[in-house]
Amino acid sequence: ARSRPLGTLTLVRAEGSPLFDDQDVAVARELAVRAGVALDHARRYDHEHSIARELQRSLLSEPWGPHSHVEVATRYLPADEGVLVGGDWFDVVPLQDGRHLKAMGDVMGHGVEAAVAMSQYRSLLRLLAQEDLPPHRILEQLDTMVERSGLDRAATCLLAVVDRFAGVCEVASAGHLPPVFIDPGAVGARVVPVPVGPPLGTGFGGYRTASVPCGPGTVLFMYTDGLVERRGEDIDVSVQRLASLTMPAGGRLEDLLDRVLDRFGEDAEDDIAVLASRIREGPPVVRPTPAE
Repeated sequence: ARSRPLGTLTLVRAEGSPLFDDQDVAVARELAVRAGVALDHARRYDHEHSIARELQRSLLSEPWGPHSHVEVATRYLPADEGVLVGGDWFDVVPLQDGRHLKAMGDVMGHGVEAAVAMSQYRSLLRLLAQEDLPPHRILEQLDTMVERSGLDRAATCLLAVVDRFAGVCEVASAGHLPPVFIDPGAVGARVVPVPVGPPLGTGFGGYRTASVPCGPGTVLFMYTDGLVERRGEDIDVSVQRLASLTMPAGGRLEDLLDRVLDRFGEDAEDDIAVLASRIREGPPVVRPTPAE
C-alpha cells in the first residue's frame, strides 16, 4: 500500500488439485491489493487515534492549580473507545485578588485535527486570562485571534470568573450550554440562562457577561453537550433535567460527578467533559486592601 510492502500472501492447494492458472493469479493479486489497503487504513487509523487520545489526555490531565481556597473536580468520558477523540476541553486558571477563571469548551469535529485545535484554543485562552479582562472581553479577543489565525474549526466555550470576596460569578457564553449552580442543601439546582453569543472562530463577536450569586459552598457545574444531548429530544428539555441535581452540605465534588455520569452518561452519543468547583466554606473573607 502506498508503494510500501506490508506483508506477503501465500495460497496453497491440496494435493491432486489443478495448478493455479492466470485467472487465479489475477484474483490473488487483487485480494492482496485490497488486503494491503485495508491493513494500511487500519494502521493509520490506530496511529491517529493514539496521537489524538494522548494529546487530549495530556491537555485534560490536570488544570492549572487554582488557589488553595478553591476545590475542583473534573471528568472526561469518551462516547466510545472505537471513536476518535473529540475536542472537549476544560481549564481552571488562577487570577489576581483570589479570583479564578474556569472554562469549558467543545471544538467541532473529531480526530487529531480537533485535538490540535483544542490545544490552540486552550493556549490562547490562558494567554488572554492574564490580561485580567471580564469574560465577554476574553471571548471577544479569543474570537478575533482565532479568526485571524486561520484556525478552521469553530468551538463553543463557557467562561466563568468567580470572585469569592464579592460572592458572585461572572459568566459569558460563546454558543455553549448554560451553567448550573448547586447550593448546598437545596432541593434543586439553578440552571442559569446566561446570554449566548455565537461560537468562537466566526468573527461575529457580540458576547455579554452576566453576574450570578455564588457564595462559599455553592457548586458551579459546567459540562459539554454530550452529557445532555439525546437524539429526538429538545436540548432545552435535556438541560432542565440538571435542575434536579443536589449537593449535601460538605459533600464531595468527586461523588457529585460520579452521580452525574451514572445518571446522564450511560446512553451518551458524544464525548462528555464535566467540571465542578466551589469556594471552600469558612469564615467571611474581605478583599485585601492594596498597600499604600
